[in-house]
Amino acid sequence: MKTSMLLSGIFVIAATALPAHAQDTVTFVGYSGLFQERYTKAVIEPFMAAHPDIKVEYFPQTGSAAMLGALRAQKAAPQADVALMDVSVAKTGTDEGLFDKVDESVSKNVADLYPNARFEGVAGVGVTFDNLVLIYNTDAIKTAPDSWNALKDPSLKGKVAMPGAPDIVGIGTTIIFDHMNGGTDFIKNIDAGIKAMEEVAPNIQTWEPKPDVYATVVNGQVALGVGWNARSQVYADGSKGKMKVVLPKEGTILQINTLNLVKGAPSSAAARKFVDYALSPEAQAAFTAAMYYAPTNSKAQVAPDVIDRTVVKAMDKVIPVDWIGLSKVRDQITQDWRRKVIPLSR
Repeated sequence: MKTSMLLSGIFVIAATALPAHAQDTVTFVGYSGLFQERYTKAVIEPFMAAHPDIKVEYFPQTGSAAMLGALRAQKAAPQADVALMDVSVAKTGTDEGLFDKVDESVSKNVADLYPNARFEGVAGVGVTFDNLVLIYNTDAIKTAPDSWNALKDPSLKGKVAMPGAPDIVGIGTTIIFDHMNGGTDFIKNIDAGIKAMEEVAPNIQTWEPKPDVYATVVNGQVALGVGWNARSQVYADGSKGKMKVVLPKEGTILQINTLNLVKGAPSSAAARKFVDYALSPEAQAAFTAAMYYAPTNSKAQVAPDVIDRTVVKAMDKVIPVDWIGLSKVRDQITQDWRRKVIPLSR
């Protein structure tokens, strides 16, 4: 039996606890919970049906940092084959020599990926796009807000929730406000974004919504929140009209998950077949329909009613973010939040 162990509060796959790999078993490391459930049904199960000689085993992790920890622990004797993780963490893994490059020699589908899905210095490529959105409770707010400035509305004092920095939702919202207020390079100077967040802070009921910001809006604990589109759309579907989702007119930022091939993986050839399939138009379209992540393959054919609930038609409104550069200033932005933004919330 394959097992995992808890180290320093992070679940990592223990290299010594895993037995030898079956010849055609691909060990896939990805996000737990709703993502695992829907990715398995939309992508992994169809792949295995088309490749009965290959089994894909999904090992769930709580986040990209946990995945990186697992891969570091087993670097000398890799047990995982493919890892799906945030691009900024994938860059760290690439720098540490954990991944093989995913290019056209691995999958012809790489040539069809949107430019936003390929990154200098990152071995993997983008497999999903997500984006920040406003979410609102329809009992509390009757007219859909169309601007990020709705977060500053004085009538919403104590009625707004969002994860604060260092969570990427808080930092991402700051980047959006910085862009809206004339900022041109948030890595050098994000003062305009911090100042805007100082105006938002008095409206915040909590920077740590429990169990998450989506449930907090659905149950009416707050009227307005900031979240990721994919999960927001899923929660909206299950809310019976209590919550709706808005992509504000000023634009948004992308969060990009990448597929990465583990260097020295025990089932390298089978893993490459899986990556090729996961980047294909059909797999991309299937997962978009399952969870509203925007496809990274430009040839993915997605039903109009589904694509309208993703960022695809608003790519011209996407604010460019240097995720690799952000990693160098993330701590400073978080310090600015703690000194200037959080103390102004109630």
